[in-house]
Amino acid sequence: METIPRVLILGGQGRIGSCVARDLLAYTQANLAIAGRHRRLSDPLASHGFGRSRSQFLAVDLDDQETLHKAIQSADLVIHCAGPFKYRDGRVLQHCLETGTNYLDVSDSREFVQKLLSQRDRAKAAGITAIVSSGVFPGISNSMARQGVEQLESVEEIHLSYVVAGSGGAGVTVMRTTFLELQEAFPAWINGQWQSIPPYSDREIVQFPAPYGRSAVYWFNTIEAFTLPHSFPVKTVVTKFGSVPDFYNHLTWATARWFPQRWLQDVQTVESLARISYRMTQVTDRFSGTGIAMRATICGQREGQPARCSLVMSAEDTAAVAGAGTGSIAQLLLSGKLQQPGVWPVEQVLPTAFFQRAMQQRHLEIQTNGLAATC
Repeated sequence: METIPRVLILGGQGRIGSCVARDLLAYTQANLAIAGRHRRLSDPLASHGFGRSRSQFLAVDLDDQETLHKAIQSADLVIHCAGPFKYRDGRVLQHCLETGTNYLDVSDSREFVQKLLSQRDRAKAAGITAIVSSGVFPGISNSMARQGVEQLESVEEIHLSYVVAGSGGAGVTVMRTTFLELQEAFPAWINGQWQSIPPYSDREIVQFPAPYGRSAVYWFNTIEAFTLPHSFPVKTVVTKFGSVPDFYNHLTWATARWFPQRWLQDVQTVESLARISYRMTQVTDRFSGTGIAMRATICGQREGQPARCSLVMSAEDTAAVAGAGTGSIAQLLLSGKLQQPGVWPVEQVLPTAFFQRAMQQRHLEIQTNGLAATC
């Protein structure tokens, strides 16, 4: 008799974690342990029409190493959704290495990702596949970049742009992450070298699919900006993010420029800004929606001539797409179709054919504008 896989979702009661859980319930036969420190009064799965027969709450505190180890030991796959990852260490992966459990996360902190990638040899020796920074961006965006790179013979620039309406359907944790990334300049790969870029700088207008149209984006520190230069022989990687309505961009820009750095490095200040922003988006979400649009433009050479490949996607619920991005990789891990011991960013381990099939299954369309003669 076939064994039903068991998945432990750390932070599974949060917005992103619950979206991952819904995707797994829809596209796999797995039983889910929804982990958190305390059971929340509202059940995010039940509220969306899912029964409780394949999911149960499991009390797990990430600081309680014994309980955490036991929970991981009983799982076939661990999905780490308990951010902000800037405040996390690599202990969850360490337990997975010890128990031989495959690992997946939605991490968005460069320091955290670097720490986990350094464990690649240990993961290979343990025979586990660990994939970092899944979701929408990073995650789906990485695969869009890979798909474009594969259309060209050589690559000079990868330009990724994202625009999110309102809260994107995410919770306070994502708001915290946004303000944490405004604390200091970050390194970007430009013209073959790492250069320091001020956060939320260099406003640019990018054409996105309807209903977003021409929208503003700014330099933003994402995991793709770090991993893509290591994954492909590319001279420049640009990652820019913006919000709808546009006044949120101006508020974020002003916060990055006018707030003293010590304020943005203060935990209480970040928490206050995150909660105020979340309350604001709860109002504007009624008018703006919570969708997302992404554009990946890859410039390089094909048949000895300059060429460009552009890919775009849009969806009505950003958090749901993040759940689909993580859930689709989890589905492949659980089925055994994706097995590559080590620790990897998405673009290094997920074949384009698998990515395309997963997106089609979830009715998420990635439009390819084909090859153009100029960049």
